[in-house]
Amino acid sequence: MASTLICPICNKRRAERYCPAKGEKICAIDCGTEREVTIDCPADCTYLIAARRWEQAHPRPLPEGEIPFPDVSIPAELIHTRGAALSGLGYTVLQQAREQSALSDADILEAVEALASTYRTLGSGLYYEKPPAGPVAARLYAALAKFIEEDNKRAAAQGHPALSTSEVFHLLVFFLRFGRLRSNGRPRTRAFLEFLRAQFPPQTEPTEQQSRIVIP
Repeated sequence: MASTLICPICNKRRAERYCPAKGEKICAIDCGTEREVTIDCPADCTYLIAARRWEQAHPRPLPEGEIPFPDVSIPAELIHTRGAALSGLGYTVLQQAREQSALSDADILEAVEALASTYRTLGSGLYYEKPPAGPVAARLYAALAKFIEEDNKRAAAQGHPALSTSEVFHLLVFFLRFGRLRSNGRPRTRAFLEFLRAQFPPQTEPTEQQSRIVIP
């Protein structure tokens, strides 16, 4: 009789689920508790896909204490009139994900929050910039800042109104809150990133008329 495989994580329970991230079987309990925590799960893992489906079927509201910039009210019309810029933020994140395979939801949220803080300071007439310390989030921060700058240059060249500092700030806060809702909070999750991928199929780039981030 073949010997029973023991889970290499807990070293006590039976290993019965194949983990593509570890290249071996682990127990069901550790699959559930360590998924996207200590295990960097690939997007095509069947157990991760099943977990995503469950999360989508049981959406949770963002706890009041976790709402970014809780004192900020976002004008509803801004999301519609500046939808293309909002989609551009998402597309920029995806471009960075292709260049930085380590990019996770935590990096995205950190970069966006830092940039929102920069624009809030600009709105008060000061300039204070504090990019994220981590290299992955810092690179995304720079890419998002560059997108905003270039988007305003394009608007000016075409005779369209550029994004104001206040509009950029509010769009970033909306994007940050939306990301928090779509992410599950696990340290290594890419749930929000996978949502963005679903909005932008390969070879698809947002245009001025498009807004691909659907408001729930």
